[in-house]
Amino acid sequence: MRKTRKSTLTKDERKEGKQSDALKIIHRITGDNPELREMIAEEKLNAHIAHTIYQARTKAGLTQKELAKRIGTQQPVIARLEDADYERHSLTMLQRVAAALNQKVKISFVMAREKRDPQEFARAL
Repeated sequence: MRKTRKSTLTKDERKEGKQSDALKIIHRITGDNPELREMIAEEKLNAHIAHTIYQARTKAGLTQKELAKRIGTQQPVIARLEDADYERHSLTMLQRVAAALNQKVKISFVMAREKRDPQEFARAL
């Protein structure tokens, strides 16, 4: 019988370690290429928006079809909005989705930096 060693790290610490390793790999690949970093930042934002819509909809207990009906559109539109590869989110549509879920859209502006060290890059992702 094989014994397994119990980790002394919490689940969050293990996840953070894996995430940190992944971010180091990404940084190694992207280096100081600002265009590549910008593309990664845009993809991250698209994935975040899609995930946020999905979480809000499922927390409200709605199907894509039900949410679509509430905002006067079709289910495939909601599916697109929840797709991490979708790049054409509009503020108007996000506000319609938020209103249908009894929520508001919150936007903030943060200072951009031209050059980041690996630690800052990791935190930005």
